[in-house]
Amino acid sequence: MARSPGRPFPLTLRRQPVAWERQQPTWRDAGPAVIASALERARSRPSGNWFVVGASKDVRAATPVGRTVAGRELVLWRDENGDLVAGPGACPHLGAPLKDSSVRCGVLVCHWHGMKLNPKGVAGWQPWPAHDDGVLLWVRLDSVGAEQPLDRPAIPMRPSPSQSVSAVYTGVGRCEPADIVANRLDPWHGAWFHPYSFVDLQVTAAPEANSGPDDDQFVVDVSFRLTTRLVVPVRAVFTAPGPRTVVMRITDGEGRHSVVETHATPLTPQGHTRPRTAVVEAVIATSHRPGFTIARHAAPLLRPLMRAAAGRLWADDLAYAERLWQLRSRPPVR
Repeated sequence: MARSPGRPFPLTLRRQPVAWERQQPTWRDAGPAVIASALERARSRPSGNWFVVGASKDVRAATPVGRTVAGRELVLWRDENGDLVAGPGACPHLGAPLKDSSVRCGVLVCHWHGMKLNPKGVAGWQPWPAHDDGVLLWVRLDSVGAEQPLDRPAIPMRPSPSQSVSAVYTGVGRCEPADIVANRLDPWHGAWFHPYSFVDLQVTAAPEANSGPDDDQFVVDVSFRLTTRLVVPVRAVFTAPGPRTVVMRITDGEGRHSVVETHATPLTPQGHTRPRTAVVEAVIATSHRPGFTIARHAAPLLRPLMRAAAGRLWADDLAYAERLWQLRSRPPVR
């Protein structure tokens, strides 16, 4: 059980640390059918054709940025009001890469022949719906998602920006979005696969094959490891609100209400023989402790550390997801 957030000291001293090989095996509980059914339910939920394409801080006022989603080349920039603009990444004139062009007074000016692309669109070039939620950037691609479009992406509930610190990690793996989501819907691997970060992990509740939306969650008691004996125990809940998103929310213990959003964005078209997927993970940390105000003021120093911690975990988890794809893509043995 996680330590109550009302207690004055968030750390716990483990009395008898368990060696890695002697911890309780989790393979019986981590049933492939349980993970597969949770994945299928996630994939059935609507996204409104919205895809995460990066962090809000990635796109600044005067410089366009290029992205790729499902084989579509995108360009993103900000207009005179600072609002996000997104559209096809090739100039409609002769196909110049617009990510290498320039922004002048909120208008993208092609560096090949000077064609000006207004945020409202010009002949042969029309912007796509885009949204900046303050942490992540989203683009709606109806031709890719093929769902009923939504006016805005479904953004998970987050701590208030004035009471939190956020950082965004991006990595790329040779797999499909489903493999990323399947990795996150397997909390049982945490203390075995990431012993440098997690210990004393116990999944206290997991969905059944026919779980409803209110029960479709994984509840995990786990301790973040600081040293061999010094840990921070928490309770976390994993949910999948959309086909390419998994949310981990701390519900008890230090950092209560903190959120980790993992978004999987396809870089290659569906069915590609060598698929690539971008993992865009937003870590949004908060705390009820008065000293967290200092942490918020030190956010520019904390963000690289938060990204590094996420990157270390994803160095392993991308290998995990890539392995899942390799096994799925192998031809059947005859």
